[in-house]
Amino acid sequence: MTSTTTPFKATELLDHISLDCVIFGFHNNELKVLMLRLKNTNDYALPGGFVKHEETLEQAASRTLKERTGLDNIFLKQFKVFSEPDRNKSIQTLPIFDKNEAAENIAFFNKRFISVGFYALVEYSQVNPSPDMLSERCEWMNPFDELDVILDHKEIMETALQTLRIQLNQQPIGLKLLPHKFTMPQLQTLYETLLGRKLDRRNFQRKILSYKILNKLNERKTGGAHKAPFLYEFNIESYQKALEEGLSGSW
Repeated sequence: MTSTTTPFKATELLDHISLDCVIFGFHNNELKVLMLRLKNTNDYALPGGFVKHEETLEQAASRTLKERTGLDNIFLKQFKVFSEPDRNKSIQTLPIFDKNEAAENIAFFNKRFISVGFYALVEYSQVNPSPDMLSERCEWMNPFDELDVILDHKEIMETALQTLRIQLNQQPIGLKLLPHKFTMPQLQTLYETLLGRKLDRRNFQRKILSYKILNKLNERKTGGAHKAPFLYEFNIESYQKALEEGLSGSW
């Protein structure tokens, strides 16, 4: 993979503030998180970045996501600020810089950073994972696997997942995680994966249909059994309204 990152110049960036992005995808009935494999180490990191002087925090996050995924108009939500005084101490021990890296750039990384966490929901098949200048690979990983991650990135990832679970009780999920057409079992599996528990099939279908955010299509999934399940799509107008006004009840 080729890095598609903006050239790094410490003088163009705000001091002491960074952002870390937890990018969720869903593939083969499994939740995935996009991770960076750092150069010259066995460690992983979340895709992150810094804020330019002329940018808002949200613009910086969108730029970072574009560079890592190749996608625009991603569902992006800020969920927490991480500000422990010693959170970035270990970064000084990681041999991640090229020999010719400018001294001011290395010095920039050694400062204390308060990081703003964002999570993003993307359709797995549309992502073109691209590493940044400090990593050799950008790849999908299982967030429940034991990975060697730097700094407090494990905490950031776990907090993002907890936030996403809370959102399930307040807003619809799935528009950016599932293909345009999907089955009810696929949608239920997504919810079960995020919640970490099984849901009753009949109760799930009754409840999700009561929200009126789905359109049932007059076609079935191909290549399956004789009684293949019907396909659905999200009703975009109703879905957006539910995002704004919220849903009732909990899973």
